[in-house]
Amino acid sequence: MSLNARADILRYTAFSADPDGGNQAGVVLDATGLTDPEMLAIAADLGYSESAFLYPDHTLRFFSPKAEVAFCGHATVATAVALAQHRGGPGSYVFKTPAGEIPVTTEEVDGEIRATLTSVEPHLEEVDEADLTEALAALGWPAGDLDPALPPRIAFAGNNHLVISAATRERLADLSYDFERLKALMERLDLTTVQLVHRAGETLFHVRDPFPIGGVVEDAATGAAAVAFGAYARELALVKEESVLTLHQGEDMGRPSLLTVTLRAGDPRVRVAGTAVPIG
Repeated sequence: MSLNARADILRYTAFSADPDGGNQAGVVLDATGLTDPEMLAIAADLGYSESAFLYPDHTLRFFSPKAEVAFCGHATVATAVALAQHRGGPGSYVFKTPAGEIPVTTEEVDGEIRATLTSVEPHLEEVDEADLTEALAALGWPAGDLDPALPPRIAFAGNNHLVISAATRERLADLSYDFERLKALMERLDLTTVQLVHRAGETLFHVRDPFPIGGVVEDAATGAAAVAFGAYARELALVKEESVLTLHQGEDMGRPSLLTVTLRAGDPRVRVAGTAVPIG
């Protein structure tokens, strides 16, 4: 029996209401009976940066075309929207992921299903100077092109992301990196993506996320990195403790995405919201 016959595979794009935007994800709403090699094969066949596999007890697992990933924001959003559309309408869920429990709510807004996920408790780490030098070398970015107001850090909100800021939008737009060199560094540091950021306003940011360890050059929308970045921005006092941040991603690769990050006073967790729509 083929994998397609054994699993009902849905295809969504998340953090966009346009099928031509956002980040694509495969979604299997009942992964009962699928083995790890079979889930990996489905993810590889789809070729999206991640695919999500849900079990009846709301355990949620994520696979890139290369390996299992502890947490994926855009595939979580896609799964929640798929549940709302295929299993009785908008509601609230608590997904049990390898990174921890992830609460998600869905609601209908202006005819679209919008999902909001809440991260596990985040934290930041300093970046070793030699590791930063290697990252910049792999990216081909001179150190002088960075924004000193947004210092490099490793941010965690379910998995690790190296945050590096570009002083100009032009620097962010010019991305042609050494895939294998950056992949080797990310494997050594246990990074899921490198979160490249340009600040365009008080709470407005443009971001890009190389994802070579997943076998993908770049993510069009990275919810996991977005919540990690929200924690980064708050801990470094770049924004107010209670803030709503707007992140634009995917523009430079022709798949524009919109991620809304919410910080609440007194709650260390970070929320990211967006829409998702089915694709062909």
